Amino acid sequence: LYLVATPIGTARDITLRALDVLASADILAAEDTRTLRKLMEIHGIPLNDRHILAYHDHNGPAMRPRLLAAIAEGKSVAYASDAGTPLVADPGFALARAVTAEGLPVTTAPGPSAVLAALSVSGLPSDRFLFAGFLPTGSSARQTALTELAAVPATLIFFESPRRCLETVMDMCATLGGHRQAAVCRELTKRFEEVRRGTLDDLAQGLEDV
Repeated sequence: LYLVATPIGTARDITLRALDVLASADILAAEDTRTLRKLMEIHGIPLNDRHILAYHDHNGPAMRPRLLAAIAEGKSVAYASDAGTPLVADPGFALARAVTAEGLPVTTAPGPSAVLAALSVSGLPSDRFLFAGFLPTGSSARQTALTELAAVPATLIFFESPRRCLETVMDMCATLGGHRQAAVCRELTKRFEEVRRGTLDDLAQGLEDV
């Protein structure tokens, strides 16, 4: 099983090795088949007689045995996430875990990562960081989760929906402290990339004005 990292924005961010893997794999699987097909078209990689199999949270239990059987037969399977590195807030985790449980080989074609891209432009300490994924959608549960993370001696990284960003930052002000330095990163590597830096209080004020 090849875990193929794909661009989070600009299509040219894909690696040469990832392109080689996509060109040569016997079977292609993707969280979003349309996204992978478009990416391959941009880079001139033909499908030939291959099909791109959908693999996501909803069909994972049914699709995993099929992919496992193919790998056991000696076929190469390339799995690509919708954007970024597979297994990071991604359905590929269960697939990779199932493959390793069967004693079959798993390798990676590393590349773009939204987590590391955000950290690199945030201006925040990068020697220690924790990716905490998505926070709960409800304010009470979200504040509880943030309170549990408040004492972690590291930069905290979260994914958040644009429509909940202001609410989340306000909850961070209440639990982590309004004077804590932070950054909001959006549309990374895309035409309208934006990074807002400042205290949580500053960021909350700025988001309110949008």
